[in-house]
Amino acid sequence: MFSKNPGVGRIVFLALLAGLLSFAALAGKILVVNAPEASDLIVVLAGETDRRPALALELLHQGYAPRILLDVPAAARIYNTSALQVAEGYARSLPEAAQIGICPIPGLSTREESHDVLRCLAREKASRILIVTSDYHTRRARDIFRHEIPGRTFSVAGAQDSSRFGTRWWTHRQWAKTCLDEWLRLLWWSAIERWRN
Repeated sequence: MFSKNPGVGRIVFLALLAGLLSFAALAGKILVVNAPEASDLIVVLAGETDRRPALALELLHQGYAPRILLDVPAAARIYNTSALQVAEGYARSLPEAAQIGICPIPGLSTREESHDVLRCLAREKASRILIVTSDYHTRRARDIFRHEIPGRTFSVAGAQDSSRFGTRWWTHRQWAKTCLDEWLRLLWWSAIERWRN
């Protein structure tokens, strides 16, 4: 069909190329969902330990939720101190210490972390949960928690770190690496992991 009319093939190719370029230009923005809602609890996902907790405290002060739950890798160590001990010391040092809990996270993936959080939620009266994570991780984290913990409402807020990611991902090497890595994880979750028991 295309051999009889090479113009049609060229138009299809140009349309596909335009679609691919449009997607590439928006790829960083698509990853970011920053839509916090009033909640019963703020859950700070394990990983980055500076901007995520700071954003959670800011959201606490703004009245988004009355409590914070910090996810902390259970087996991680910082030199000769466990990450749990460091997190507990950090929480105790804050004026909001009475409003902060710690959730040990043995899991290494966001899906496993959602199961660990569910276990910690048994101690919390929370049906509406605000997830705080890095901005590029917001879409996948929200989707995973909604899928893995039905019966609760999840919203999400993204902590920005311009040394790691920006929506104009093509302008910095690290941003491009983060964008590609997160897209691979999102595709893996959407196509394979979400369908596993």
